[in-house]
Amino acid sequence: MEPMRGNDEQRLDALFRAYRDACPTPEASANFMPNLWQRIEARQTYTFSFRRMANAFVTAALALSLGLGVYMAIPRSNPNVSGSYIEVLAEANPLETPDIVGPVHLELTEPGK
Repeated sequence: MEPMRGNDEQRLDALFRAYRDACPTPEASANFMPNLWQRIEARQTYTFSFRRMANAFVTAALALSLGLGVYMAIPRSNPNVSGSYIEVLAEANPLETPDIVGPVHLELTEPGK
């Protein structure tokens, strides 16, 4: 390696020469470009299939969401259920039941008497 003396440009040129000598550029073979394109296309095929599969999942999720939305929007008539949720609860547990509303009697007697 040459000594690095002189101005910045000369030192930079010497550094580039030393790098070029240490790491020679390989010669491209006749199959370099076909192999390169084959590797690029292999990656694109994998990416394309992944993208296609992801699009299919998104489409299926959207269709399922729309289907569930339509199903929930359709009014259903159930003869056993009439009114809102609170009305149904009130009918199931009326206030006239004695075990809920009945008074509690507490007798304070000593045990053993």
